[in-house]
Amino acid sequence: MGNYDLRYFPRATRRRRVLIADDNRDSAESLGMLLSLEGHEVHVAYTGGEALALAVAKPPELAFLDIGMPDMDGFELARRLRSVPVGHRPTLVAVTGWGRPDDIRKALEAGFDHHVTKPLDPDVLPALFREAK
Repeated sequence: MGNYDLRYFPRATRRRRVLIADDNRDSAESLGMLLSLEGHEVHVAYTGGEALALAVAKPPELAFLDIGMPDMDGFELARRLRSVPVGHRPTLVAVTGWGRPDDIRKALEAGFDHHVTKPLDPDVLPALFREAK
């Protein structure tokens, strides 16, 4: 897990169901551990296909999706998640090393609500959780 000082990451005021999809296991598990420690229900997938199946079985309120997964990229996963009737529209966060304006535009066009670059700065997490639907 990363070196995060949890004193500066306020405890969740509301427990959220979170999906993390990233083919980088260390990255996915670190974020998952951090969010679990904060009281969230976290489900981790290492492929786009696994993430889609998890989202149908346990619809997330917030999903952190890597863009560069090999089986199904995050853009396609976001489009598919937006087309699945899960009862509500989850907040989708693109997590990627690509941060040019064109990359951000593509993410928003694919259905993402937010775009953050890797490595994920834990200081942005409280705002993402506050804005989650």
